[in-house]
Amino acid sequence: LRCPAVCRLDPYDGLPESYLIHGGRTPNNEISSSLYLLTTDSRGCNRKLTLRCKEKEVVGEVPGARYGHTMSMVQSRGKTACVLFGGRSYMPAAERTTETWNSVVDCPPQVFLFDLEFGCSSAHTLPELGVGQSFHLALSREDCVYFIGGHSLASDSRPPRLFRLRVELLQGSPLLSCETLDNGLSISSAIITRTGPSHRYIILGGYNSNSQKRMECSTVILDEKGIHFEPLEPPRWIPDIVHSRTW
Repeated sequence: LRCPAVCRLDPYDGLPESYLIHGGRTPNNEISSSLYLLTTDSRGCNRKLTLRCKEKEVVGEVPGARYGHTMSMVQSRGKTACVLFGGRSYMPAAERTTETWNSVVDCPPQVFLFDLEFGCSSAHTLPELGVGQSFHLALSREDCVYFIGGHSLASDSRPPRLFRLRVELLQGSPLLSCETLDNGLSISSAIITRTGPSHRYIILGGYNSNSQKRMECSTVILDEKGIHFEPLEPPRWIPDIVHSRTW
């Protein structure tokens, strides 16, 4: 799969670390709508590491096939859920022609919430998220998810967006709210990695525009006050990277 959404699940109840994988483009250029659970198993006398992948069935308001989206875990009131947002998909079947058969569009800007315990999904529309976006970054801490940057096909732009989505997992039905913050980044297709047990991350690479790579690096910190960006000294790029238009 190319460009699926991947989300890490911390070990719990004696279960090992695992990952959720949704969507992505297949080798024959189809777009997947499947949700998989990837787990590790190191039991046995030789402690050989085994990867196990199982497709998870989800019912309710299920997200369609897409790629370039994100998934994040949130925790609220002792419960856990998975947040899916963004991505691209093929044009609706009724609008596809021979000339536009492989054309893609932004997915509607809905937020999908997975209840992994019961295997159900719900879709939510928020006025702040009025435009579809893909290849953005998503970071979560407790009951909040931050959406950073991203590319919009409709306007072919990468505005410096930053949204904070708060998810309250109330008894019965969840409550979602969204806030637009003013210190976002103009970035897409970047790599983000966590640097330790605290909510500290490094953003590397990506694009500022169709013809401009992002050569800077940033540190991102999530705490009880919100999200903070700090500049980080980039590595000494080799000439091949500096002069290439793509990563």
